[in-house]
Amino acid sequence: MDSALSSPVLIGRDDLVALASRRLAAAAEGSGELLFLAGEAGIGKTRLLAEIVRQAAGFTVVSVGASPGDAEVAGGLLAELGAELRHCAAVAEVGARVAARLREFADGDAERQRRMLVTDLTEMIGMAASGPLLVTLEDLHWADDLTLDVLARLARRASALPLLVVGTYRSDELFPRVPLRAWRTRLLTQRLAEEVRLTRLSLADTTAMAAAIAGGALPSTVTGDVFARSDGIPLHVEEFLAARDSVPDTLADAVLARAFALSEPARDLAGVASVLGRSFDLDLLTAITGDGPAAVDDGLRELSDRFFVQVHPDRSTFDFRHALIRDALYADLSPHRRRELHAKAAAAAVAAGFPAAFVSDQYERAARPAEAFAYAMDAARSAAEMSAHREAAELYGRARRTAPETLPADARAGLLTALAGELAAVDDNAGADSCYEEAYRLRMRLDDRLAAAALVPEWVAARHQLGVGLAERAAALRGALPLIAFRDDSPAQEVRANIHAALAAAYMLDRRLGEAIEDGEFARSIAVEDCDRAMRCNLDATLGAVFLFAGRLDEGRELLEGSVARAQEWRFEGQSARGYRMLGSSMSVLVEYESALRWLPEGISYAERVERINDRNYLTAHLGHVRWAIGDWVGAESAARQALADGGGITTRITALHVLGYVAMGHGAPASAVEHLGEAASLGAGMRELQRVSPAWWGLAEVALLSGDLATAVQRCEEGFEASARVRDAAYLFPYLVTGVRAHLALSGATAAREWLARAGELIGERRIPGTLGALTHARGLIHLHEGQTGKARAELAEAAGFWAGRRRFWEGTAALMDQARCAARSRRPAEAAAFTAAGRAAYGRVGAPVPGYLSSPDDAVTSAPVVATTVTPGLSPREFEVARLVAIGMTNREIAAKLVIAPKTAAAHVEHIRTKLGVSRRAQIAAWVATLG
Repeated sequence: MDSALSSPVLIGRDDLVALASRRLAAAAEGSGELLFLAGEAGIGKTRLLAEIVRQAAGFTVVSVGASPGDAEVAGGLLAELGAELRHCAAVAEVGARVAARLREFADGDAERQRRMLVTDLTEMIGMAASGPLLVTLEDLHWADDLTLDVLARLARRASALPLLVVGTYRSDELFPRVPLRAWRTRLLTQRLAEEVRLTRLSLADTTAMAAAIAGGALPSTVTGDVFARSDGIPLHVEEFLAARDSVPDTLADAVLARAFALSEPARDLAGVASVLGRSFDLDLLTAITGDGPAAVDDGLRELSDRFFVQVHPDRSTFDFRHALIRDALYADLSPHRRRELHAKAAAAAVAAGFPAAFVSDQYERAARPAEAFAYAMDAARSAAEMSAHREAAELYGRARRTAPETLPADARAGLLTALAGELAAVDDNAGADSCYEEAYRLRMRLDDRLAAAALVPEWVAARHQLGVGLAERAAALRGALPLIAFRDDSPAQEVRANIHAALAAAYMLDRRLGEAIEDGEFARSIAVEDCDRAMRCNLDATLGAVFLFAGRLDEGRELLEGSVARAQEWRFEGQSARGYRMLGSSMSVLVEYESALRWLPEGISYAERVERINDRNYLTAHLGHVRWAIGDWVGAESAARQALADGGGITTRITALHVLGYVAMGHGAPASAVEHLGEAASLGAGMRELQRVSPAWWGLAEVALLSGDLATAVQRCEEGFEASARVRDAAYLFPYLVTGVRAHLALSGATAAREWLARAGELIGERRIPGTLGALTHARGLIHLHEGQTGKARAELAEAAGFWAGRRRFWEGTAALMDQARCAARSRRPAEAAAFTAAGRAAYGRVGAPVPGYLSSPDDAVTSAPVVATTVTPGLSPREFEVARLVAIGMTNREIAAKLVIAPKTAAAHVEHIRTKLGVSRRAQIAAWVATLG
């Protein structure tokens, strides 16, 4: 057979070509988008991309591709894009600006620098789309995080630009921790990008492709054999068809079989080029070979003619026709030859000014650790300055691997600390924990106790993410204090303040408010005047939140608002967003909904503006909670689903699931409510924090009560109480109070309900958080109503209803209306009962909710049946209903007997039957039930 060559026609992709044609037309009209071509290696993504480029008549076309090493270079693919833009006359100025901006930094903290860089680069690329622009990006699975961030932002603008961005990536490379995986999912979920998947060729398509390559039909035995070996992957089909004698077993065998047919100089040149990656620079290649330009040109010409490589549009860069071809050639090099070539590549790259990350990779592969270490450290520091955490972690990891044995212990400890910080930033908390521990031991071995103590707060934060409990974390932090007890200088005071601030944060998360206040206030008192500003912002936010949950609302609000203002003044975006999170979410939990409705939208707007997406989503989830609480259930569900769709941390997911569970609970969908709340409880249990589990447990308790499963409702309430009692909490306990009273009354009676009120109410009364106190009055009113003390119940339920209405708390507030209806009915106030019932049902109707079962079914002999009854309540006979009416007007059994001309014993039997059917014990309860029927 002839040597491999691409099929002159594109086989089996007509639908995808047609789709691309439509997207090009839309982009030409000013409505662009991101289009992803996904599929396994060799499936034909590059070939389809070439067809899209061919169809882009009238477009400025810029094409770049990523290589494996690009993942370590922050903005590596963007730098290549800038270079390509410079080669296009129409957008050359934009390309120059992109290249220059990648070398600059903005002011403020590192996160702000990163955001401003992303913003500026996006704006510049958008400016290049002054006319129809097609940007193709190959192998995005190797792209760096900065490039992905810019593309994500560009996706939001593309719909208003004459811009089509087409990216390819290997679907078989999207492993769980690959950044592209979550990035792609987020863009697709938000409908900011479109993805098409290339499938394998059928036998018919393979036969057609083979005929197109060979120039005529091939025997079915050949095409059948090729199809069986290639599995319908186009690249494999091409390579297998190129074999001269028989179909090879593997793609690598096919590539090497073709390589043996090359001249010796061309074959050697291909091996040298494979060391540089999928794409390689002409000058760098020439420098490595040591041959003259003419010899290199001849070799590249042969490799191009034989379809091993193809020239890049800039004429100074070449690409292997496919990464798999490069991989096969690279694997065929002998180990010593490979090292030799990597060493030459590193030296040539240094001379040519290539990025330090590339140089360090080449030196490491050349088994030259000393040089690899030096360049890796340089590249890692640069990546860290740009908040390119993944790239920095990879590079610090290389530095750790290649660090010389003679590296001083303090330098090694510094390296491990830097690596730990970057690993924590990319959520590799196990790796961070290990690095912090090793760095700590090195510092202690050096007797550098100050540096050892300074490590502990961040180390403990990483361990917290691994599920280490509060007691162990607090012990570690307190154990660091004796290390610096003998020092009172400013550096030691700053470390001491950091440790106490970390203790305050740890206690705050577990709602150990007394300890949090003690450590937080001590940290503020000892912090040096010009201390770590970021720490001071975080400390004030922590202490402010603690004061709020301790019932000291004015102090807490003042501290939190001041923390946000100072963080913004100092351009600390992370600290500003954290302040908004703590202020908005605290107001959400503490029934301060008016304040929450101010701070949550403001925080969402800020987080959106500075692109703190996780913070925005967390705040959005809490806004959903507030909307549920005030009776805007449509808005609540929308916000919760948006937060889930946009993604974020585990706390965002937990909060959004709470909201969805509450909405389902209110709509009378217990199965859906249990599903959402159960998942939230499961996720929260892993964090071991009250604020993550208690809201779900209350929802599950309320669902059980609504379903009539009183024992489960009581059990859930006890779980919630025990968790709150351990830390003397009231903020998360207060909803349980009313739920528990209802469950105990229905299951065991007033004695059990009073005992529950005494235990749970003590905590709520102790904290005196304003937004929770209405639960005490409501609970007492329910107990008095059950006991028939309608005078007390009437006043208490009216007070509770007014309290909840003033706080805009819909759930308990609307239930209080129905409770007042029952109390009025029992007090023989039928008009009042009817008014309360109508108001309650109207409120439930506005949110599309049924009246909760424990309010609409008999409870102490009172129902919320329609005010005007048109039928006798099922279960009572007409005679029993007539007896009930006479009981309601105060007749005794003897008077009823005389009225109906029946025996007194018969009247007494009717009354007993009525009590049994209504589930009541006293005649007054029968009268109250009759009154609700109007």
